[in-house]
Amino acid sequence: MPSPNDSLSNLILVGCVKSKRNSRSSAKDLYASPLWRYRRAYAEQVGVPWYILSAKHGLLTPETRIAPYDLTPADRPAAKRRAWSAQVVNALTAKVSGLWGKVIEVHAGKLYVDSGLEDELRKVGAIIRRPLAHVSGIGPQCSWYAERLASSST
Repeated sequence: MPSPNDSLSNLILVGCVKSKRNSRSSAKDLYASPLWRYRRAYAEQVGVPWYILSAKHGLLTPETRIAPYDLTPADRPAAKRRAWSAQVVNALTAKVSGLWGKVIEVHAGKLYVDSGLEDELRKVGAIIRRPLAHVSGIGPQCSWYAERLASSST
């Protein structure tokens, strides 16, 4: 079984979660759930640049300081989610020179990816990997991360 260190990805996009701490903090520290902790640990272990997909703020660096908020992709109509996807890809292209041919690993819920994000990334030539696309439920997703993180520490 491959470990995070075996990743062929050039960067990772991690979807935010609903549970948040009650105070302003860096984005990587704001989100608070077991799934978030696994996503973050995985992204950090892989060792490539990673960014956070925020339903409210779009693309965030892990160090960006933000206040708690209550917004999910489901709170927005499909057209707004498509506009959000275009905004995220524009922000990503501004941060990462040349996405053409780059492998982007996406760890986010279906509404984030299927509302235009994957299409927008493909338009700029990115290759998308969604390792958990067929893993349903938070428990099985946490198990997927736990297995990979454990195998990388042995």
